[in-house]
Amino acid sequence: MRNETFAITSEDAGRRLDVWLTGTLGEFSRSFVERLIEQGHVTVGGKTVKAGYKLKEGDTVQVAIPAPEPLEVTAEDIPLDIIHEDEDIIVINKPRGMVVHPAAGNYSGTLVNALLKHCGGSLSDINGVIRPGIVHRIDKDTSGVLVIAKNNNAHAILSEKLREHDIDRIYIAVAEGIVSADRGKVDAPVGRHPTDRKKMAVNLKNGRRAVTHFRVVERFKSATLLELRLETGRTHQIRVHLAYIGHPLVGDTVYGRKKQKYGLEGQALHAAVLGFEHPRTGEYVEFTAEPPKEFKELVERLRQEK
Repeated sequence: MRNETFAITSEDAGRRLDVWLTGTLGEFSRSFVERLIEQGHVTVGGKTVKAGYKLKEGDTVQVAIPAPEPLEVTAEDIPLDIIHEDEDIIVINKPRGMVVHPAAGNYSGTLVNALLKHCGGSLSDINGVIRPGIVHRIDKDTSGVLVIAKNNNAHAILSEKLREHDIDRIYIAVAEGIVSADRGKVDAPVGRHPTDRKKMAVNLKNGRRAVTHFRVVERFKSATLLELRLETGRTHQIRVHLAYIGHPLVGDTVYGRKKQKYGLEGQALHAAVLGFEHPRTGEYVEFTAEPPKEFKELVERLRQEK
């Protein structure tokens, strides 16, 4: 157990506890800090408080950081749909239903388990034991193109390109209702939902800038096929943004209807195109993946609706 104590000065007064503590500790993600607060490992003046507590001058913040639990992620013989592979990167078409990396209560059957079997020790270790090689993620029920780093140099370069928005990410999706504008942009900050901590939301107060560009590909009787380009990459960004403008994804029971009309398991969202400068050669490369069978079947079903 590691213990830290901080005294709040006038400079930090008025800031949210979780935001301030994330910046002060530096080495942990905001979600990790939020869990510390929720689990009672953070006190202010000896009392537990909520993540949104506004700091006051003179407050004493005490943090007890539990020792990390030793984790072992095992290699599993899970088939991979490999689009491209070289000495620096491997590009995968992730199937719907596969989790990208292990997390609490879910340490097998993930993309990382499959990569460990396929790549052995040839994965970057910047993100630790749980997320070797993982530069970016897509949701469990989102299919499509992902790039994985096979060494730390490639990982660092790709991560920097993500931060600088220099990676092209294009998705296709089926949204509920008729999107009237042929193309447009949703520019609305995304952050943790103010009351449901398991969800994200457009959060004008504490969210981070998020921009999604959309183009209508085809309109159906009660839904719209969209092409979406991410300018930023926040958690659940597309799902949150489309729900925000009144057109949640078909199949999305978290941000859309609880009872879905078409019986789709998971949201109708597919990462179709990924383009970037190769970390070794600097040459622009672009990879594409066809949407899965259930996505295509949904589109055909919508076309036949009268």
